[in-house]
Amino acid sequence: MFILMVIVFVLGYTAIALEHPLRVDKAASALIIGTLCWVVYILGAEGILNLGFSPSWEAFLTSHPNEHGINAIREFIVDYEIVHHIGEIGEILFFLLGAMTIVEVVDQHDGFKIITDKIRTTNKVKLLWILSFLTFFMSALLDNLTTTIVLVALLRKLIDDKQTRWFFASMVVLAANAGGAWSPIGDVTTIMLWIGGQITTLRIIEGVILPSLVCMVVPLFILSFTMKGEVKRPEINENDNEYTTQNERYLFLVLGVGGLLFVPVFKTFTHLPPFMGMLFSLGIIWIVGEIIHRDKPLEIKDKLKVVAILRKVDIPTVLFFLGILSAVAALQSAGHLNLLAGYLDKHLHNIFLIDLAIGVLSSIVDNVPLVAGAMGMYPITDPGTTGYMASFVQDGAFWEFLAYTAGTGGSILIIGSAAGVAAMGLEKIDFIWYLKKISLLALLGYLSGAGVYYLFFGL
Repeated sequence: MFILMVIVFVLGYTAIALEHPLRVDKAASALIIGTLCWVVYILGAEGILNLGFSPSWEAFLTSHPNEHGINAIREFIVDYEIVHHIGEIGEILFFLLGAMTIVEVVDQHDGFKIITDKIRTTNKVKLLWILSFLTFFMSALLDNLTTTIVLVALLRKLIDDKQTRWFFASMVVLAANAGGAWSPIGDVTTIMLWIGGQITTLRIIEGVILPSLVCMVVPLFILSFTMKGEVKRPEINENDNEYTTQNERYLFLVLGVGGLLFVPVFKTFTHLPPFMGMLFSLGIIWIVGEIIHRDKPLEIKDKLKVVAILRKVDIPTVLFFLGILSAVAALQSAGHLNLLAGYLDKHLHNIFLIDLAIGVLSSIVDNVPLVAGAMGMYPITDPGTTGYMASFVQDGAFWEFLAYTAGTGGSILIIGSAAGVAAMGLEKIDFIWYLKKISLLALLGYLSGAGVYYLFFGL
């Protein structure tokens, strides 16, 4: 059953990758493997947990010494593990829903038109550099998921051709992941390391910003020689009615961007999960919209009120997240990821090779449990520690390089990061297309940034 869980995951992953040839929506495949992994787990739970690979099961037995047998196993899986993981997944889903709704509200009020009107170039190379650098620094301030959602909305206003927009959206994913890696609030994994005490704000910026920049610039530099031509802007129908005034566009752009920027501030001051700050921001924007549009004709209300906008939010993307994260959670709970982390440590026993491997694996498996596994394997050592374990002190090379690799390695595959999954869902990017067109560029950028970190700190 332990191996069957892996087989189910691989088959489901293959179905997701072959979404277009199979003509089956990836959200359906993700929901099936998300459920089946837990079904196989609970049916074979006794044999799986007796293998001794699940640290959460060991922790459960320690805290519940009087419980044993099949009833204890079922209680562990149903009442503890599923509840725990669905809580973590729910945080991501509510965050995603809030961010997507805020972006849609700004878009419906033509707030992004203010930005797109200022970007006048149609040269593909120039536009790619402008958007990539905008994404890189926005991702550090917001996070890679929110930034990707915002930039994909912008791309729809700037680029008409679907294939060209896929290319730009993919580069946005690369830039968003690179930008999130050097900021303590830019990616879920850096947030985990920051809260856990493995890294501090100034040192992670100082140590990882240059490798992250190289990770983004190398693919851009290559594309500067291969990409030609101009982008075609979407046609604007002059007969379309304008439902918003210039002041309303500015207001909702400021409210939207301000609401997104408020989320990391909210988390810092309250220590509550980021999704609560996102929902609070959405609530404020919702109220403002209700007040502004309450006396307007029904036609305008049906287009601009949040209740109407919510119907346009991409629910299949949210369900895809739910399915794939549920499947990974089952593998984490059963001990597959812990076994993988132990294997890497035993056979590599080199912090740079271990982190590089975790980064590559994060393009296949969600980087959150991989980083969580690494945090669980290695305690933070004392500042005076010498030898191999000296790399595990606070702000040590292992933790800094882990922030880089786990943050940027997910770009190698479209499904390897929250930003990639969001772009894939919003723009319906084909997995195989990304693999052919982008994966090699992402890998070159990833290895280049890693090489820069090793040159500056590893030697």
